Amino acid sequence: MNRLTTSWGEFPLTRFPEDPRDPLRAWDASDEYLLRHLAETDTDLSGAVTVVGDRWGALTTALAARGPADLTQVSDSYLGRRATAKNLARSGADPAAVRLLTTQDPPPTRVDVLLVRVPKSLALLEDQLHRLAPAVHEGTVIVGTGMVKEIHTSTLRLFERILGPTRTSLAVKKARLILCTPDPALDRGTNPWPLRYALPADAATVAGRTVTNQAGVFCADRLDIGTRFFLQHLPQGLGRARVVDLGCGNGVVGLAVALAEPEAELVFTDESYQAVASAEENFRTHADAGRAAEFTVGDGLADTAPGSVDLVLNNPPFHSHQATTDRTARRMFTDAWRALRPGGELWVVGNRHLGYHVTLRRIFGACELVASDPKFVVLRAVKRDTPTDR
Repeated sequence: MNRLTTSWGEFPLTRFPEDPRDPLRAWDASDEYLLRHLAETDTDLSGAVTVVGDRWGALTTALAARGPADLTQVSDSYLGRRATAKNLARSGADPAAVRLLTTQDPPPTRVDVLLVRVPKSLALLEDQLHRLAPAVHEGTVIVGTGMVKEIHTSTLRLFERILGPTRTSLAVKKARLILCTPDPALDRGTNPWPLRYALPADAATVAGRTVTNQAGVFCADRLDIGTRFFLQHLPQGLGRARVVDLGCGNGVVGLAVALAEPEAELVFTDESYQAVASAEENFRTHADAGRAAEFTVGDGLADTAPGSVDLVLNNPPFHSHQATTDRTARRMFTDAWRALRPGGELWVVGNRHLGYHVTLRRIFGACELVASDPKFVVLRAVKRDTPTDR
């Protein structure tokens, strides 16, 4: 377990779920830079402090030790919120002293200090700045933070357009601060999110249907080519199967199954609150009236009863924020094996170069190629043996 050292104390921090094999820390140089800036400038933290996009709770945990009267975290990540809660408890913080809000919750009505960990998604940043702008006043201190490679001209323009004049700090350890002076009279326009678009003609069962995407959902302004390929090669004849769209995003894969398989029981799950909200709206819009489905924000299939699922459909991510890793995919595959009944199947779409067939063979004992093109493969694995890679 790594320890973050700040002006307000030293904090043992972990990501969630905790894995001693995971080499990635629960904070980076941009978190350290922001906390050091607040201490060196003696920023008044006695009022309403809101932290947006705190990835694993490092900022929130350190600030809780400083003791703001009103501390709020806003996060789109279920895993990030769980990590924050555990890190706060580990540091001895009073759980009631921090409000952990999701991006789907009503935002705070007043913000005296706004701290923004720049997300990977520019759309999510735009949406969150729009939602929080009404709570900002002339005296609000606004500081953003991120690694240099995460902060672009477009990032600064969003702060300028939505909140007020913006400048950046010097880079320290490849991290940078965004310093914004609020202008409550600014004409920031309307929030363009959520976004709606019609699915293309080659999207199989869901072709031509209009979908809704909340900000931050993967490929929020178009159907990504991997999902498009997956839609053209989904299993058929499922009957009353219990089907999980794992890492559902906007839910178009599960929706396609629901439209083609009227008796199938659908479960949509993702760790993003924005994604599950999108999936539910799209299902309610296009599925038959009264058609039931489950929508869960959570840690994949970790809480799913063993042997309770017939089919898992998965387009796994291969990034954890800025880090490229197959750790999430491996956990998804292992959890799918545990959740599937004997004879149940996991269908995966992925880029060829990721080599998912090797991981699936290690966990399931075997896998087969369903379809391929120069960029993507669709793989099928059947539960038969005990996994060897947990």
